[in-house]
Parts: sequence; C-alpha cells; structure tokens
Amino acid sequence: MGSLSLKMDFEPTPRSLARRCLLPNVDNKKQNVSQSGAGPRKNLELEVMEPGLKNDGPSLDTTLVNYLDTLTQRVNYHLGYPVNICYDHYASLAPLLQFHLNNCGDPFLQNTVDFHSKDFEVAVLNWFAQLWEIEKDQCWGYVTNGGTEGNLHGILLGRELLPEGILYASKDSHYSVFKAARMYRMDSETINTSVNGEMDYSDLRAKLLQNKDKPAIINVTIGTTFKGAIDDLDVILETFKECGYSQDRFYIHCDAALCGLMTPFINNMISFKKPIGSVTISGHKFLGCPMPCGVQITRKSYINNLSTNVEYIASVDATISGSRNGLTPIFLWYSLSTKGQIGLQKDVKRCLDNAKYLKDGLQQAGISVMLNEISIIVVLERPHDHEFVRRWQLSCVKDMAHVVVMPGITREMLDNFISELVQQRKHWYQGGKAEAPCVADDIGTQNCACSYHKI
Repeated sequence: MGSLSLKMDFEPTPRSLARRCLLPNVDNKKQNVSQSGAGPRKNLELEVMEPGLKNDGPSLDTTLVNYLDTLTQRVNYHLGYPVNICYDHYASLAPLLQFHLNNCGDPFLQNTVDFHSKDFEVAVLNWFAQLWEIEKDQCWGYVTNGGTEGNLHGILLGRELLPEGILYASKDSHYSVFKAARMYRMDSETINTSVNGEMDYSDLRAKLLQNKDKPAIINVTIGTTFKGAIDDLDVILETFKECGYSQDRFYIHCDAALCGLMTPFINNMISFKKPIGSVTISGHKFLGCPMPCGVQITRKSYINNLSTNVEYIASVDATISGSRNGLTPIFLWYSLSTKGQIGLQKDVKRCLDNAKYLKDGLQQAGISVMLNEISIIVVLERPHDHEFVRRWQLSCVKDMAHVVVMPGITREMLDNFISELVQQRKHWYQGGKAEAPCVADDIGTQNCACSYHKI
C-alpha cells in the first residue's frame, strides 16, 4: 500500500480567516448569534431576496455569516452522526468554486470539454485499488455522491451479472440496500442479526439452502449503521462453500461506508484477492469532506454489463448519476495527500481509543452501553429528554442512542457529554425513584445497567 504525495506544505486555515476568504466584504465581528452553542439551530425561515427591492431583514452576507457562526458553535455538539468535520482545506480549495467541474461519464476516458477533474478522480481510485489489493489494470470505479449511490451501483452490478439472483442482506444493513431491492424489483431475503448487529450466519445458511436453485447477491456490511458491527466476510465465504455455491453463482458487495478506511489499518478484511465484486465507502465520513461523496470500486471485467456508449459526451457511462460533482475528487485527493496512510492510521487508533474511553466512562456512571470490537460507535440507552437528544445531535432507534467517535471528537467533548448526561439522568429518574429503561434486548444483558440486570 502507498500514499499520494503533495509537494506543498499543508497549514490549517483558521476559521475566522476562512470566513474572510469566503465572504471578504463582511466585517469579521460576530453578528448577534448566541455564543453558548447550547441549543439546536432553529429554522432560519428564509426567503429568496429580489435584487433592487427594499429588504427590511439582514443582508445576504450577514445572513450567511450568522449561519456560519451558528454551525461553528454547534460543531462541539456533533456526536450522533458519522461525519468527520475535522478538516481545514476548504479555504485552500475555495477558488475552485468559480469553475463548473463536471466529471461526466467514465472516469478513465477524457471528455471533449476540459472542465473536469478526472485526473484527480483516477488518482483517488488508484489509491483505493492499492488499499483493497486489486491491480490497477483490473480495477474500475468512480467517485460517487455517497455510500447510497455506491450500494445502488454495486447491487445493480450483481443483478446484471446474475439476473435471477436473490439479494441477501442483514436486517441491520443500511436502508439503501433495501431501497435497491425495490428499485430493481429484486427478490430479497432479510437475514437476522445477533444482539450486537452482526449477521446471523446460521440464518444465512438456512436461507441459502432454501433458495439453492437461484444465485445469491449478498450485501456484506463492514460497520453497521447503528451498532457498528462488522459482518465476517470469511465466514460468509465459507458458508457459500458449505452450501454448494460455486464462485460463479454468488456476488458479494461490501458496504464499508464508515469502516472501509479503518479496517485496512487493523487487518486485511477487505481484499479483492477474495472473491468479492465491489466495495463502497463514504468519503465524507472517516476521511472527511465538506460535501457528501463516496468511492465505488469493482472489477473491470464486470463493468461491461453496465457500460453504454453515449455519443453526446464522447464517452461511455456505467455510473448511476451520469454527471458527477468534479469538486469531490479534488477534495478527496487533497485529504488523502495531506493525511497519507500514516495519518489515517493515527486517526483510527485515536478514534478506537476514544470510543473505549467513552464506553468506560458511561459504564462507570452506571449507564447501559455497548461497544463492538473494531468499532467507533458507542451505543447507549436513549436519553429521556428530546431536547438533550437535539442538543447533542444524537441518532436514536427504539430505546437506544449512539455516539459515533469521529476524528474531530475530543476527550473534552466526551467528558462534557458524560457529565451532562449524568446530571440530566438524576433529574429524569428523580435521583433513583424512577427507573432507567431496560435495553437488554437491544444491546445484551451484559451491557444493560437497569436495576434488574445490574443486580
């Protein structure tokens, strides 16, 4: 594995300087925005302003500055969603916004128009090909709008290769997988999961045997959306073998939206040396990018099943979206070049350490909590108060909430979260007179700290 290089030195740009760069005509003073960052941002109730007409409200630039300041304050309360907001290259790349960059068609084919960034896109794809152990001349891919598009593309490839195939996905898979099944009108089987969110391989085996007369297209989740569980690719491959499925009768798509940039620095779980068909990640998650994006990698030998010659753009197209954002490959290239594999490996270790730190802190405070191995998603009992959930921007399912410990989250933030949660729980549960919910069915009896399971 190797890393991209960038000759220029990288120096983070202060946020105040970034504001002056982006909005040079605006005074850098704060514009009547609350400094506490305590509450969730309110709907701005904006209207489009007509030039030349009298406007009693704030100017365009003032509105934008207020919005920027609000977001800046809320950064320290962003715990519940897998977005890495720790990056400082936006000001350096801001001049690119003056150009319309459209990466239309196949990334490996040039267009007749020069306003694209396919050279950056191919550099990013080559980096991921090396990471996931596939030779460049055997690899095809593109920079997507995000993990959902990657899942739609990977599952479509499987469907085109195996038209009669049944789609298998665990019930903890990302909702876009089931969206793909509906869009493509595919027969599908939902596989049960264990309490930690990992695929139930015995249920997979039973359903494969039940449908043995049809090929299998399977979504393998490398880091489930809510619990951060990782489906064991090697166990799944062994299950196919035991059930009598030869390699030409199954297709494996790996949804590695969050963990695809983590697992390579822990083990080589994701590798095209294994009989997998495609892998997708989200670029705005662990790596960090100011707009949603992703990377989809597959085998070049598969792509002819989707490729269509488009004379209008002087290219072939096998993507989902056709026209694609030409800025995102440059942001990804810049991030990879400034971090490198050493920087990413440090991020992985720090996030894993901080996730354990949060889990231990909550556990010591008597709060129900679960953390999967090789995961940065800490699952805990759902806070009783909706305002607390909104203040910390938590994601909740049933009686659970979770914190996704991304590279930008500090221990100070985690300490503040634990401290405030402990204080609020005293109020919610009246100092022990009322009981916290039992979440044993959701995260396991060993992780539940309700009055019954604590005993």
